[in-house]
Amino acid sequence: QVQLVESGGGLVQPGGSLRLSCAASGTIFSRNDMGWYRQAPGKQRELVARITSGGSTNYADSVKGRFTISRDNAKDTMYLQMNSLSPEDTAVYYCNLGEDHGLRIGVIEYWGQGTQVTVSS
Repeated sequence: QVQLVESGGGLVQPGGSLRLSCAASGTIFSRNDMGWYRQAPGKQRELVARITSGGSTNYADSVKGRFTISRDNAKDTMYLQMNSLSPEDTAVYYCNLGEDHGLRIGVIEYWGQGTQVTVSS
């Protein structure tokens, strides 16, 4: 059973930094593509950043140059370093894992419970 547990959210002032963590269990972590998504009140969930099993990354335009996604396969953990935070970054941040079960079954998506990030003075 795949489980994802996020941590590291909280309240931060504009211009500040936070680092989110996502610890995975019940899967071969290194084989999976992973990502961070966020959902602000009244808005749809949106992609923040993704990282492939090989370490390739991509980012939403709104966070490029400010956020950095990374993974530590030895610790089965993914990270999101967030710098220069603004009130527009306020949202619940979710960890996502895509477990590839081959062509017949495809990719099964798993989600964490979310961690709140609030940017406010």
